[in-house]
Amino acid sequence: MAKIRKGDLVEVISGGDKGKQGKVLEVLVAEGRVIVEGVNYATKHTRVGQTQRGTKTGGIETIEAPIHVSNVALVNPDTGKPARVGFKVEEVTEGGVTTTVKTREFKPSRRDSAAAATEKKTTKKAAAKKDSE
Repeated sequence: MAKIRKGDLVEVISGGDKGKQGKVLEVLVAEGRVIVEGVNYATKHTRVGQTQRGTKTGGIETIEAPIHVSNVALVNPDTGKPARVGFKVEEVTEGGVTTTVKTREFKPSRRDSAAAATEKKTTKKAAAKKDSE
């Protein structure tokens, strides 16, 4: 089971488009890359041709280019921030038949606890400063 699948909301964590969020349009498993909607645009020049009706096709198009899977992170829908993902294996019994089900779940963020710790430190310093004045 893959950590990133088609349709997931991801955020770019490195590169020129860092911080942008988008939906995964396609996963290229063999190359280890994903195509994300609205991220990593590239210009593609296509040869000018004609359709059977006589309309011209081709020219310069902008398309989403693949980005390496290590440069994107899944977005936790609860917090709206990128998060790490783990797997939970459960055994489900239904009608006397036991099956194992593997599901993705978001790991708790280490940044939230670090941010809370720095807030506590700053509030203590601010309180000490007010007391001394």
